[in-house]
Amino acid sequence: MDKVKLQELVDNMPAIPGINGKEEYFNSAVLVLLMLMDEEYHFVFQKRSATIRQAGEICFPGGKFDPDKDSDFKETALRETSEELGVPYDKICIVGVLDTVISNMGTTVDAFLGILNIKNLEELNINPSEVERIFSVPVSYFEETEPEIYQVCISAQPSYINEAGEEVVLFPAKELGLPERYTKPWGNSVNKIYVYRVAGETIWGITARLIRDVISRIK
Repeated sequence: MDKVKLQELVDNMPAIPGINGKEEYFNSAVLVLLMLMDEEYHFVFQKRSATIRQAGEICFPGGKFDPDKDSDFKETALRETSEELGVPYDKICIVGVLDTVISNMGTTVDAFLGILNIKNLEELNINPSEVERIFSVPVSYFEETEPEIYQVCISAQPSYINEAGEEVVLFPAKELGLPERYTKPWGNSVNKIYVYRVAGETIWGITARLIRDVISRIK
């Protein structure tokens, strides 16, 4: 590399750092949705229908980034919210951007904070193929209630056993001349799982992490 190439490299450095390898993840976006009810803001949640991925879990509206439909992740969050809740775009106002969540399970979530400008939840026309029901919880509940904290242990698996009982090698550490320890599961990193129990439901995982992020900014 000569001086000209070095300058080209410097010129191509991002003004705002991104996420290395983001294209290898399942990239999604959600809208952390707020609604004013009786002079108090509530989070608006949805319970996922029984026919889709992560059925029965509580989440904010959102979904997978679609490059054929979305120019950016903000558009993903708006489109998915409109499709799932049956609400027009002009009833949603995005007021901020939250930190991106990177899941150890191979997912990135770009999150936005939005206001739902309707009088009551009955105005929504939810899509039953994606949403079983919707409900709201006052933000103050989460201000006053600390989440339960649990842990899971995550390790790198260089191989697995298929249905025929055969070992399928994903990472040929031995062939690559790497140390013996990489031919077996390694890592065992501990990951925190936040949990809120409210309205007869358990809110956990990325949704709970996003709630905690919002509450920490309030406090």
